[in-house]
Amino acid sequence: MTAEDYLDDIDELEALEEEPQADGQLYEHFRFEADRGQVPTRVDKFLLEHLQHSSRSRIQKAAEAGMIHVNGSPVKSNYKVRPSDVVTLMMDRPRHDDTIEPEDIPLQVVYEDDALMVIDKPAGMVVHPGCGNHHGTLVNAIAWHLRNLASYDPNDPEVGLVHRIDKDTSGLLVVAKTPEAKSILGKQFYNKTTHRSYNALVWANFTEDSGRIEGNIGRDPRDRLRMEVFSPESGIGKPAVTHYRVMERFGYTTLVECVLETGRTHQIRAHMKHIGHPLFCDERYGGTEILRGERSSTYKAFIQNCFKLCPRQALHARTLGFVHPTTGQQMDFSSELPADMEALISKWRAFIAGTRRDI
Repeated sequence: MTAEDYLDDIDELEALEEEPQADGQLYEHFRFEADRGQVPTRVDKFLLEHLQHSSRSRIQKAAEAGMIHVNGSPVKSNYKVRPSDVVTLMMDRPRHDDTIEPEDIPLQVVYEDDALMVIDKPAGMVVHPGCGNHHGTLVNAIAWHLRNLASYDPNDPEVGLVHRIDKDTSGLLVVAKTPEAKSILGKQFYNKTTHRSYNALVWANFTEDSGRIEGNIGRDPRDRLRMEVFSPESGIGKPAVTHYRVMERFGYTTLVECVLETGRTHQIRAHMKHIGHPLFCDERYGGTEILRGERSSTYKAFIQNCFKLCPRQALHARTLGFVHPTTGQQMDFSSELPADMEALISKWRAFIAGTRRDI
């Protein structure tokens, strides 16, 4: 397993939600040939196994639209794939050119040497090009920063980002400049020898000072843009463990430190939602509802002002530690809370202290 296993796949089926093009022509996006020993299997199930980050309902939607073909002809979802069948996913638009081009976008570089660089990403920046975000990403900015480094090809998967954080999460990321560095760093992430901690403001008060959350993380079958927590015995999703420690209590919210053993998509957001503590202002996981507190109009106005101060999930990748792939030296980095989270936490401190300034 390489570091690429930590990166999200781009689901081309998202394009089905866009406006169709008018020329009526279909373009091949994916092609899979069934093995000679293929057991007859419904085509929607067959594709679900090959498009791991899609959903069965979305694949069925593609079949209904005539976009799933077998041996050159459209088929329905219940078609049984047989040995040597060629299954293709067709779209009404050409596949987007995913070539990464350098773009002059400011970067906050915390550390850099010949093997790697550590970046402090602001909230709101997409990490990697994907559906709807083909430009203006962190990867495009890195390509510009390293444009004069002849050995660095931003389109080579053997170099570049070793891990990711969500668009609206701020904080530290490591980039490998060489294949050797990426391979060694990737193994550290896989073997869980790196150290990563996050600061998060979550809803509700913790009765305990620390704890451990364990639960597999996989796609929510009701909403493919959200992750769900499943029991380790279910066989659904991938194992995930998050450790948390209370840093400060504000009565109706709590500032916590989260330390990851694993690096699953939306891990902290899904795990905290699972134990009844959604991240503050995390719209996808219910954090933009007033989940704790008073019924007064004054309190509701206070919460709305908090949402305006930090209009994204209150999550920051605070620390990052790993062994340098060349020198063998332990490298530890820390990032200060960004201004929006600092302002949010200050407002809660004032509130809990009884001053209620600027409510």
